[in-house]
Amino acid sequence: MKRANHFEVIIVGGSYAGLSAAMALGRSLRKVLIIDSGLPCNRQTPHSHNFITHDGEAPASIAQKAKTQLLQYSTVEFFDGLGVHATKVDEGFVVTVQTGEEFLSKRLVLATGIRDLLLEIPGLAACWGITVIHCPYCHGYEFRGQRTAIMANGERAYHLATLVNNLTDKLTILTGSAPDFTSDQMTRLRAHQIEVVPDEVSAIIHEDGQVKQVAFSDGRVMPFSAIYAAVPFVQSSDIAASLGCQFTEQGRIQVDPMQKTTIEGVFACGDNASTVRSLASAVYSGNLAGAVINQELTESQF
Repeated sequence: MKRANHFEVIIVGGSYAGLSAAMALGRSLRKVLIIDSGLPCNRQTPHSHNFITHDGEAPASIAQKAKTQLLQYSTVEFFDGLGVHATKVDEGFVVTVQTGEEFLSKRLVLATGIRDLLLEIPGLAACWGITVIHCPYCHGYEFRGQRTAIMANGERAYHLATLVNNLTDKLTILTGSAPDFTSDQMTRLRAHQIEVVPDEVSAIIHEDGQVKQVAFSDGRVMPFSAIYAAVPFVQSSDIAASLGCQFTEQGRIQVDPMQKTTIEGVFACGDNASTVRSLASAVYSGNLAGAVINQELTESQF
């Protein structure tokens, strides 16, 4: 079959991990294609934090700046669209985009991210990434000292409570059902005056994404300024699964310390392969993947 578009590396996903991988490869004169649909998981988040030199900057601004810098490297190209399928062939990998166009590469990087499965609670989606948040390192400082809820149960809720308690003494855990804590955990929560509320949450009352109150099914309301929500997720793309990549028990793509998946020639970086969901971590993992790929290509050609 005739291949119209040949690259050394194709990166599916053009957010921070993918852009960082492309930077390492572009500076090594590798012919790179980034395929991106322009829908990062943090597109609703107004400010990014805990990333030096960019603290407080809009995530979209950081990504656009990176893209502008990458376009200075003549070997890096962008394709605006959705990568939907990949097949392993003798020459490497054929990646198909939503329009049906195909691209061929020697190596494949999956920087496709994950998709949060938000509970169907009125108001939650509108506040997600703004005042309904997931990470105290990324967002906690901005809500220090304020009335804060943790919407989770069991180990996840307890882990968050140990971290958030350092940021505010006005903390409540909303389990939504019978609390699932050990007796020791409950003792520690009480010692820090962290209330555990088992009532079902019926709505999040907000103004333009700013949490004001949490409403419960019995009609009661409680005031809060921020809510940490532990929500499930799925992979944003099924390319890794279709290629036969293995996954962790938590549902992330399994990679080794060099960002290699279990399929030869396929790498994964960013939060599709890491429990750490931060820009800094994504940039690191992408940069590492790019460097390792360049080393592999160099060794095969030297």
